[in-house]
Amino acid sequence: MDDTGRRRVVVVSADIGAGHDAAAAELASRLGEQGLRVDRLNVLSLLPRPLHIAVRETYRNMLRWLPWSYQAIFTISGRSRLYPALIRAVTRPAARRMLDWLPPDTGIIVTTWPFANQLLGPLRRDGRIPAPVITYVTDFVVHPTWVSPGVDIYCVIHHEALQQAKTNGASDVRVVCPLVSARFSQSDLSRRQARRRFGLPEEGRLALIVAGSWGAGKIARTAAEVLATGCAQPVIVCGRNEKLHRQLRRFPGYVLGWVDDMPSLMRAVDVLVENAGGLTCQESFAAGLSTVTYRPLPGHGKANALILARAGLTHYVPSANRLKPMLTELMAQGAAAPAAPSGIDMAAVVTEVCRQAERRSLPSP
Repeated sequence: MDDTGRRRVVVVSADIGAGHDAAAAELASRLGEQGLRVDRLNVLSLLPRPLHIAVRETYRNMLRWLPWSYQAIFTISGRSRLYPALIRAVTRPAARRMLDWLPPDTGIIVTTWPFANQLLGPLRRDGRIPAPVITYVTDFVVHPTWVSPGVDIYCVIHHEALQQAKTNGASDVRVVCPLVSARFSQSDLSRRQARRRFGLPEEGRLALIVAGSWGAGKIARTAAEVLATGCAQPVIVCGRNEKLHRQLRRFPGYVLGWVDDMPSLMRAVDVLVENAGGLTCQESFAAGLSTVTYRPLPGHGKANALILARAGLTHYVPSANRLKPMLTELMAQGAAAPAAPSGIDMAAVVTEVCRQAERRSLPSP
């Protein structure tokens, strides 16, 4: 592998929701600006198409119809080291396809989905992949499924997550800044201009209700309860959930489908109400927007909510009767959002590993 080849980065994600792909896209953009060649892979595309769809839709339907089952799986798998081993066994048949897909000059592999670690880690450990494997943990909670033998570096987005990763067996763990676009922190729109862009009223308090690209969770109920507080009018983003969009079309608030310009929408509102603790939270921190976690999704949603609240990054509202006092407090004049999590640039971690790999490849003088 020559010096130029060392500068090809493969970013591996999965189309499970939008967070994993969004982080991969942001990283690929940053690395491209620094002159690295970047390839992206949806690891689920290595599966036969029917199985690919089945994996994604099973997860989506568990969240929608059987949330208790996902909570049970998340809890049990978080206490057992056998679950990651089971994932490695299940993904092993895709190893040959992965090796065939990887460009021969791959210098670095970065993952943003935990199951990809269970496939790539063993290949790296066994010497079948010479390139270092780095993972970016998209959640604030580090579930054991993120940790796999063979993964070289784990990048997490909060210091509490660092300790979790080490407890689960990771050795080299680094705290990085969330992988979100600079547009969230550098918008030049005024609040009034942002509201005009989305047809929102120029005056009055607005609460943005977001539930990821799938519009998962008890969104209609959340919107009704936010409206009932009298503190703010709801602005609901349904994502790609067309059924939810139709269901809420007569709701006395502002109902949007898929939104391409989330930086401007966050600029337009006064507070964010969310239920997953993932990408949207990271975006709201960058935008300086006060964030409430309410009716969190099972599994990672509840786990993220507890960590975020403990770290003082969000406000976790565990019951409906505490929603109005919290929104009243956050709407008060001068209420400030917590500072965004700090860390090193994820792209800087990757480029430094690239440089180290290049130096090792040079012949001795």
